[in-house]
Amino acid sequence: MRIWVNGALRESTEASVSVLDHGMTVGDGVFETVKAVDGAPFALGRHLDRLERSARGLGLPAPEREVVRRACAEVLAANPAKLARLRITYTGGLGPLGSDRGDSGPSLIVALGEVAYRPDAAAVVTVPWTRNEHSAVAGLKTTSYAENVVALARAHEYGAAEAIFGNTAGRLCEGTGSNVFVVLDGRILTPPLTSGCLAGVTRALALQWLDAAEADLPLSVLEEADEVFLTGTLRDIQGVSRVDDRDLPGAPGPVTAKAIAVFAERAAADLEP
Repeated sequence: MRIWVNGALRESTEASVSVLDHGMTVGDGVFETVKAVDGAPFALGRHLDRLERSARGLGLPAPEREVVRRACAEVLAANPAKLARLRITYTGGLGPLGSDRGDSGPSLIVALGEVAYRPDAAAVVTVPWTRNEHSAVAGLKTTSYAENVVALARAHEYGAAEAIFGNTAGRLCEGTGSNVFVVLDGRILTPPLTSGCLAGVTRALALQWLDAAEADLPLSVLEEADEVFLTGTLRDIQGVSRVDDRDLPGAPGPVTAKAIAVFAERAAADLEP
């Protein structure tokens, strides 16, 4: 694999940043994961918009968009893959061993990893920890991902593929790397951004392409929803077959199956929706 690090492509064995990079020492960074099919990135413009919003939210200067685009193009060309995860990481750069930033400027890394297609449905579990919708970094896609690592490990312990968080008010929020939609009496609903969830790119497209709406929902809605599905960059739309001990037979259900088909058709027709 060849990885783009601060201005140049390097072999994976030589690609590195300093151990004093602020993204390494205190998680001071933001990132994006972009789906690439046969070397073509999907919705890259939307991902770069969010990368800039996340950077501004952390107080980092906005990355130079054309530099990021060039880095992505070079990495995709250097690493042919059928289906891949294109990872853009942007950090505070070299800094002291503390929360203060240095003055060397940000680091930019773009890497790629081949992935397998996900199944149409998967099990999820709710976890006892909460998303803080009042956090200074609520809604930002930061590299401080330890909370998600812990929650996803819990999910795997229970034979599930994703963990679902409520927020501090007991409302439905999001997964570790996904947004959550429920189907109630034929209506497709998802928590609003005020819940503390990430403004997912796939979430936004699902709201645009499907007959879906935002709604403030209790976490307990997962116990009564007719169908549940997840959205995410590498999931697109994925049905939920089990929530904790509650089975959802036949997942993906009819509403979710239609959503999967609509999303696939619209995404194939436009790589920059």
